[in-house]
Amino acid sequence: MLTYTEENYLKAIFQLQEDEKGKISTNSIAERLSTTPATVSDMLQKLAAKKMVNYLKYYGVSLTAGGKKKAINVVRKHRLWELFLYEKLEFNWDEVHEIAEQLEHIQSETLVQKLYDFLGKPKTDPHGDPIPDEEGVFPDLNTIPLAVVAVRKDAIVIGVSDHRPDFCNTYKRLV
Repeated sequence: MLTYTEENYLKAIFQLQEDEKGKISTNSIAERLSTTPATVSDMLQKLAAKKMVNYLKYYGVSLTAGGKKKAINVVRKHRLWELFLYEKLEFNWDEVHEIAEQLEHIQSETLVQKLYDFLGKPKTDPHGDPIPDEEGVFPDLNTIPLAVVAVRKDAIVIGVSDHRPDFCNTYKRLV
C-alpha cells in the first residue's frame, strides 16, 4: 500500500519519463511537484526500498515494472475522473484537474472498472490525453501537433498539452 504522496511521485516520474525518455533527475521531479531536491531524494529512497523505483543518487531515477504499473493505474484513475466530472457532472475542463487529483487515490479497482465501463471505455480525457485500458495499455491516438499541420489543411483539435487552469479557463468546453 502506497501513500498519496508516494503515488504522486510515481505519477510524476512516469510523466517525466514520457516527456524526457530515460532517467529522471531529482531536480526535474522537484520542479514538477513544487518541492526541494532534498525532499525528492528522501522520497526516492523510500520508493526504492519499496521496489517502486531504481534510484542511484546523482544518477537519476527510473520506475521499476511494479512502479510503472502503479503509476499508470494512478494516471488512468485521474483521467477517468476528469472525464466523468466533465461529461457527467458538467464541470468545466479548467476545474476537473484539481478534483481528479483527489479522486485518483481511490483504491477500489471495482469502482474504477465500473467507472471505465460507465463512460463507455473511453480513449481520452477532456484534455485529449489517452486513457489506458484495464491492462494499462494506452490507445494509439495517431495524432500530430497542430504546429506541424500544413497551412490551409483541415484538422480537428482533439486535445491540448497545456492543462493549466488559466489556459483551460480561456477555452472552456472547447474539446
